[in-house]
Amino acid sequence: MTAAVLAIFALTYVLIALRRLRVLPIGRAAGAMLGATLMLVSGAITPDAAYRAVDHDTLVLLFGMMVITARLADAGFFDVASAAVLRVTLTPTRLLVAVSLLSGLMAAFMVNDTVCLFLTPIVVAACLRGGLPMGPYLLAVATSANLGSAATLVGNPQNMLIGSMSGLPFGTFLAHAGPAAAAALVMNTGLLLLYYRRRLPAGPTALAPRGPTVRRRQLALPLATLGGVILAFFLGAHLGVATLAGAAFLIVTQRRDATATFARVDWPLLVFFAGLFVVVAALRDTGLVADAWTWAAPGLGLDDLGGIAGFTGFTALGSNVVSNVPMVLLTGPYLPALGHAELGWVLLAYVTTVAGNLTLVGSVANIIVAERAADHYELGFFEYLRFGLVSTLLALGLGVPLIVASF
Repeated sequence: MTAAVLAIFALTYVLIALRRLRVLPIGRAAGAMLGATLMLVSGAITPDAAYRAVDHDTLVLLFGMMVITARLADAGFFDVASAAVLRVTLTPTRLLVAVSLLSGLMAAFMVNDTVCLFLTPIVVAACLRGGLPMGPYLLAVATSANLGSAATLVGNPQNMLIGSMSGLPFGTFLAHAGPAAAAALVMNTGLLLLYYRRRLPAGPTALAPRGPTVRRRQLALPLATLGGVILAFFLGAHLGVATLAGAAFLIVTQRRDATATFARVDWPLLVFFAGLFVVVAALRDTGLVADAWTWAAPGLGLDDLGGIAGFTGFTALGSNVVSNVPMVLLTGPYLPALGHAELGWVLLAYVTTVAGNLTLVGSVANIIVAERAADHYELGFFEYLRFGLVSTLLALGLGVPLIVASF
């Protein structure tokens, strides 16, 4: 049975990692669903165990944030925010700084994937209008969204999962991870300028078209709701329940059929998570993950600098081998054994997120940016790697010590 489980896990990973596999180009969501189905059919996991393996809190939190973000998008929030930035940034250099900071700040509270989805077309349009090279600006959107999302428990899917698994309060996580993410975001912005300033034209450039027409009342309600949800997080409310309440409130107050709003929900991502929960649970049941952890644990302590460095390297490498969400699912249950559980959870969240900046396929946000811009610019693997490698190493070297020092 162990061999069958390993084979199914390997197949699932290939389907997830190689989204455009010619032999079976079904995508990552269907790949995870197929893996879960094969685990059930093979008897590697029982239906009851599979249902218990699904972390419903994470799915509810993801769904609620998607609905709130969809209502913000419908109200024109992303257009308004981007137009405001474009109007005040009269030079290409300032635009690069503004795009980087805007992407990071929005991702902290609106999920990095969603921010990239809506911000990329706006940045592409600005580059076309101003005759600017797209590469630096696309890199700014992707890498800064990842770094900014590391600040909170709602910034990206793996952080949401960690919030559910760890039970860490929203404010506690922000206090430890926020300064590290902010420092990494500022560093990343400076690095973008260092890398690409010479490629950017000098002097003022026509960047922004006429600002969008938006009803203030229409935008005020979803913004106030998001603010209320974030306040509830700080007050200790259940993350999933608070988010779902905000989503339900916005659906009711729009006073029309919610089908269009639900159409904006990333259902494949929810299917991907549900399937992955089952696949990883079946793999853990074989005992192989526990054996691997026992082998690696001596070098992964959280009591000294050597152990923390080992944990950071192990997590960053694992995130790029099996992807960040599976890495959290595989290692999360064993973190308490290392001691200093809170430190371990925050480091796991930060490192798995930052590691996504290493390569173009390191995070879903990167792929969204590349695909949304594909009609106008091909963001290549090596073009991304040249910047992503240095940015990732610096973000780890800067952020990890800040997190450790905060405890």
